Amino acid sequence: MAAPMATKPTTPKGRRTRQTILDAASKVFTRDGYVDARMSDVAVQAGLSLGGLYRYFDNKEDLFGTVIRDLHEELFRRSRSSTPIAEDPEAALFEANLGYLQHYHDNSGVLRAFIEATTVEERFTTIWWTMRERHVARFLHAIKNDERVELGGLDPATVTRAMASLVEQTAYTTFAHAALNEAPVDVETVARIVTKAWYRSFYGNPSAG
Repeated sequence: MAAPMATKPTTPKGRRTRQTILDAASKVFTRDGYVDARMSDVAVQAGLSLGGLYRYFDNKEDLFGTVIRDLHEELFRRSRSSTPIAEDPEAALFEANLGYLQHYHDNSGVLRAFIEATTVEERFTTIWWTMRERHVARFLHAIKNDERVELGGLDPATVTRAMASLVEQTAYTTFAHAALNEAPVDVETVARIVTKAWYRSFYGNPSAG
């Protein structure tokens, strides 16, 4: 028997239940990864029947896609600096990197599952690319008229994508696979390291410290 089509809740109770499901799903995907996670496990974690779960989400792909899109929105928000880059580029870059890395650290299990999902479902590769391009576009807009930027003839978009990849991969290896590292590295230290790389790439040598 086919599951009923999921509908977006319109009542406060429905919205609370939906959030309970998303919280439960984050725990299951963190624990089991994307491939091995099951809708029945999410239902148990959320305290719902499997039929109740399907009233909110059509399938595992739909559920995980929602978890990831919500997480990206928060990553994007957290990586917005309150310091204008035109005013203090190094401080702005550090604040943005710190916000991104802290939220990545706090959700590293789900993001590890996300990278796994990109290897088996094309839709998640598309989400991953769109997420990165959104960050890249914001930075390019911020430095568009900054005469201090000197790239030696290199394409700004290509350099920005390289730096975004640096931050993303550093977060993945440092936090999503923390158990493989010889010793833990705190978020602020990682933020300072990648900020120096960002700043050096666009503005020259960063300040000491």
